Amino acid sequence: MKPTFVGKSANRLRVSHPGGVTMRPSVLVRSLITSAGMLLTIGSVHPVGAAPAAQSAADPKTLVVGAAFDIKSLDPARGFEQIGGMVHKATYDTLVTLDENDISHIVPDLAQSWDVSPDAKTFTFHLRQGVKFQNSGNPMTSADVKWSIERGIAIKGNPSFLLDGITSVDAPDDFTVRVNKSDPDPAFISKGSFAVFAVLDSKTVQAHGGTNAPNAATADTAEQWLDQNSAGTGPFIMTRYTPDTEVDVQKFAGYWNGDAPFDRVIYRNIPQAATQKLTLQAGDIDIATEVAPDSVADLQNDPRIKVVQSVGADIFFLLMNENPDLTAGTMSNPLVQNAVRYALDYDGIKELVGGPGVTPPSILPVGFLGAFGPDHAFKRDISTAMSLLAQAGYSNGFNIDLQYPTNFSRSGVSFDLVAQKIQSDLADANINVTLKPGEINTELANYRAGQEGLGFWLWGPDYFASNDYLAFLPEGIVGKRANWTNSNSDATVQQLRDQINVETDSTKRAQLWQQAQDYLMQNGPWASVIQPGIYIATKANIGNYAYNPAWRVNPFVLTKS
Repeated sequence: MKPTFVGKSANRLRVSHPGGVTMRPSVLVRSLITSAGMLLTIGSVHPVGAAPAAQSAADPKTLVVGAAFDIKSLDPARGFEQIGGMVHKATYDTLVTLDENDISHIVPDLAQSWDVSPDAKTFTFHLRQGVKFQNSGNPMTSADVKWSIERGIAIKGNPSFLLDGITSVDAPDDFTVRVNKSDPDPAFISKGSFAVFAVLDSKTVQAHGGTNAPNAATADTAEQWLDQNSAGTGPFIMTRYTPDTEVDVQKFAGYWNGDAPFDRVIYRNIPQAATQKLTLQAGDIDIATEVAPDSVADLQNDPRIKVVQSVGADIFFLLMNENPDLTAGTMSNPLVQNAVRYALDYDGIKELVGGPGVTPPSILPVGFLGAFGPDHAFKRDISTAMSLLAQAGYSNGFNIDLQYPTNFSRSGVSFDLVAQKIQSDLADANINVTLKPGEINTELANYRAGQEGLGFWLWGPDYFASNDYLAFLPEGIVGKRANWTNSNSDATVQQLRDQINVETDSTKRAQLWQQAQDYLMQNGPWASVIQPGIYIATKANIGNYAYNPAWRVNPFVLTKS
């Protein structure tokens, strides 16, 4: 990747140095003066002579994290993007959470223990006592838990599907909460680690327009306040959010689990992996959450840097919309969808992305319960692709737009770079792709509204159980983005979906998922592209870092010497 300064807003500039002079990263980062008299640092612009709004990475009590922002909302009932989840991990607690070193292990958080009924329909949580909310000092009780869950259901925000099937929430005493579901949900405890289950200070949020009333989707007006303030019990309090630029949090001195190791944490928007690398080497951030594989060797040879490598859980995929009106029936044609799957050069994409990535056979990540291994993955077959297109009536191919977020990387994967590869691959089958990149939040809105005929996207797990990927099946949250519904899907996939959803026996559930993968490899609106490996780079003085795909960075467990 070419290390240029590119961004979505007016305070991102594209910088080149006349004459092709090479400058050391520290000089480049700290010394550029624009003609407008502004000192440029990667990720922000400050007037000359003015101090940045927050402490710098040179401060041992400040942690600075570089990330590619995808934040739509910091209201836990509405926001459901990865970087928002990273901020929520610092500012809110949930009933349960994941072990930092083993995401398959669910551990207590605000609930000290829990009971599950034999039919997996009733879940009773026994709450921790003596917990206080950040802004008000109010004690947390079961009434706050009940209110927060009910608000999440009523808001009908992006993460509300995790609350589907809840029929009632009871608070029989101050420290007991009982959640009742209409159907068995063997994955419900796993879901409880995500921010839609964050416990909010009900009194404070109500004072700023929050409500758990059935009409909360329109009546609740607390989002604007929650985008600038946290109202949880977490180890840090949010102090500022500047969209597309930065989120600042500071230590909550009354945290029930002891004081955080940092006075302040800064999450800085640096969309490009190459720019994060430069910024880390310049000493201006402590952690780079996006590291391109081609940068790893250089970073590993730098004694000031540590690189963590892990198996990733993100799935990058093509969405082929089932709504025939969006593409004149082209992408909704099952023969065309299968042709696209055969036309992709999976080995070439894996080589382009680099690192320990694999090609997932379907939308279920390799390593999850019931998932096929990469040995089951698609192999490119242009002849089959062109035969399928001929059967579909496209012997001479067709033209199509591909939408995706530009200037954006995740798991070290540049959307722009892989989109260009997809364009080249499909051209070999006479599918002529016009790239239609867009700013991340604009494209997210189109994608979530089901308005993309052909889209290139990723999915990171909402909870670490295979049933999370029911979201891709008809009527699921991602299925709906492809307009894949009960009305235009067949009985086979609907029956598999419904059986998986309620099966409490893990062996039987794994077998059902294998049947679902067999189906999805030849049917449906998805083409899985890559499951990349993960590289995270930190300064050498950052201790206790372990990669966790749920939130990537948990500042509460880190040290800085």
